[in-house]
Amino acid sequence: MSEVAVSSRRRGGRQARQALRAAPLAEDKRAIQPGLESGNYKVLNDLQIKRIHTAVLDVLENIGLADAIPSCIDVVTAAGGVLKDNGRLTFPRALVEDMLVKVNRNVVLHGQDPKHDMDLSGSKIYFGTAGAAVHMVDAQTGDYRESTTQDLYDIGRMVDKLDNIHFFQRSVVCRDLADPFDMDFNTCYAAISGTTKHVGSSWVEPSHIEKSLEMLHMIAGGEDKWRERPFVSMSNCFVVPPLKFAEDACKCLEVAVRGGMPVLLLSAGQAGATSPASLAGSVVQEVAEVLAGLVYVNAIQPGAPAVFGTWPFVSDLRTGAMSGGSGEQALLVAACAQMGRFYDLPTGVPSGMCDSKIPDYQAGAEKGYNHAVTGNSGTNLVYESAGMHASLLGMCMESLVLDNDTIGSVLRTVRGIDVNEDTLSIEAIRQVCEEGPGHYLGSDQTLSVMETEYFYPETSDRSSPNEWEEKERPTSLSKATSIVRETMNNHFPRHISDEMDQQIRAKYDIKLPRDLMTAK
Repeated sequence: MSEVAVSSRRRGGRQARQALRAAPLAEDKRAIQPGLESGNYKVLNDLQIKRIHTAVLDVLENIGLADAIPSCIDVVTAAGGVLKDNGRLTFPRALVEDMLVKVNRNVVLHGQDPKHDMDLSGSKIYFGTAGAAVHMVDAQTGDYRESTTQDLYDIGRMVDKLDNIHFFQRSVVCRDLADPFDMDFNTCYAAISGTTKHVGSSWVEPSHIEKSLEMLHMIAGGEDKWRERPFVSMSNCFVVPPLKFAEDACKCLEVAVRGGMPVLLLSAGQAGATSPASLAGSVVQEVAEVLAGLVYVNAIQPGAPAVFGTWPFVSDLRTGAMSGGSGEQALLVAACAQMGRFYDLPTGVPSGMCDSKIPDYQAGAEKGYNHAVTGNSGTNLVYESAGMHASLLGMCMESLVLDNDTIGSVLRTVRGIDVNEDTLSIEAIRQVCEEGPGHYLGSDQTLSVMETEYFYPETSDRSSPNEWEEKERPTSLSKATSIVRETMNNHFPRHISDEMDQQIRAKYDIKLPRDLMTAK
């Protein structure tokens, strides 16, 4: 074949590939999608899992938890728990095993739009945000400023447009709101206004969650419709490690369970500080605390939707500071995810809480190896996976976009390699070697799998140095900045109608002005 013909064929193949990529692809045909089956990475072997489980039952039966509120003591002891003379509430092995039979293993976290529903059965995996950052990070200058209600709404809008961030849990604190009720209620309002994906939030007083439920009933079309498809879940730190109940959080927990709201049962011990420094011991305490919460929830209402939220954190033992981006963090999370799979529970863990203060090499590395390990660990939900810096103290909009690409690449590793008669490619090899040009560029098989087998990060640059120069040397950060700017200028969700929003504002004190939720 002449050089001109070869060049023409290459151009034709490139044009064909570009045309194929420009065409929309059905969700189920994409290389990655929500709810892929995870679990190929196992940091614990079967014997280690059983030893941890035995230790967990020992801790629950013989040590138990302190500071249980009276209503917790009533429901747990009625189910078979024991209040010891020292005031600690213990959980006999038989009680724990009985409750593990009763738990809801088929939890669905609903979106306001059903296309975003997340089925948590088995080891289906989804990535989302979370955290309580008190600062927003300027990606260009590295400056930190206090986060606001407007920031929370804007983060929701950004998440709404990012395919690989599947749910939006409150990620910043509304520092512009001093009153606790205003903060709780307006946090819920801003989050559900920003996205049609499932939303997670938290509350500090039972009355705050009760008022929020009233608003959610209005949006859902009534309490019955809310209970059919609850699109908001509660993140609940019901324990104060080590092994103590948190009074106010437990009161909120009971309101949420009875109100039909799914609950993330969250234990956040920090190894070397509020949980044992040994990684295995930290896992034991985390699992024991969350199983106690699971017994508590099911004693209130058997089968109530709850997520096994083991959120272990790591201390830098030289300083005592949290190290959210460490390799030890990845190991702890993976082990807790394996325990969730051992119990066959809907499981949520954190990942992506990098120690770096800005979107730089350190941030990318820390998020990359943590996500790769966590994503393949068998968990259902990965919280705090996008946008976070400084071990959860800072949130960066551009990092949401960058992390969306990282998560996409990690999901591709979760999916693995399809091996079947077509993908083994014997006929394609024969055609290229015996009949074709000696390469696979532009071949029928290449065109057919380029979108179904491959993921293409939006912010990465794979061009040659010359092409990169011609494009004025774009960086991942500059591309992310452009995506954020375009989204902030143009994407203003209206799934909550103007009429409904007016009804909400007439009844409640909404702090976010409507004109800031509308394109200029």
